[in-house]
Amino acid sequence: MFKDSTHSQVLYRTASLLALVTIGYNIFEGVISVLIGATDETLSLFGFGLDSFVEVVSGIGIWHMMRRLQQGEEDRRDEFERRALQITGGSFYVLSVGLLVTAGLSFWEGHQPKTTFWGIIIALVSIFSMWFLIRQKNRVGKELNSAAILADAACTRACLLLSVALLFASIGYELTGIGRMDSLGALFIAWLSWKEGREAFGKARGVACKCSCSCG
Repeated sequence: MFKDSTHSQVLYRTASLLALVTIGYNIFEGVISVLIGATDETLSLFGFGLDSFVEVVSGIGIWHMMRRLQQGEEDRRDEFERRALQITGGSFYVLSVGLLVTAGLSFWEGHQPKTTFWGIIIALVSIFSMWFLIRQKNRVGKELNSAAILADAACTRACLLLSVALLFASIGYELTGIGRMDSLGALFIAWLSWKEGREAFGKARGVACKCSCSCG
């Protein structure tokens, strides 16, 4: 019994560490993506970076939940986590509207970024990172039989989808030179952000997760 309890504590500490790694990675990814996206006039990369910043707020809520679970509290959201989800949802809505308007204008004007090379690199790094986090969260969640951790792992797949969208938009521009490929990528990221915002508000109300990044 003591051994099982000690092992569970180790797993909960691992879950908390994974949440902190996710937060740190999103901050780093957000800064790099926004700076390079602005410099290279790559709208899809810029929007991808802003999305990463929003996910930091969600990640803080998830980390808070992992800490509570480690202390033996119920697998139920407290006021801090619900407020984090509400802030996350509102931020995703603002981001999606801003990207929709900007990407729409860029598409209409046929704007061309200077290059999307760095978008390809960042997307590939992000895909690998999300894949690693999904595997680790699934492992910990299954060993602890924790619905919260498994839901977090499942919802991280939507973050991977955002990275795939950035990758295809960036490769598409590099291969074709068609500037609207970047705008289409930004529009798709705006759509995914809107879904993330809607599901974040749903989670704050206790609605079941449909696997957006904001779900914890």
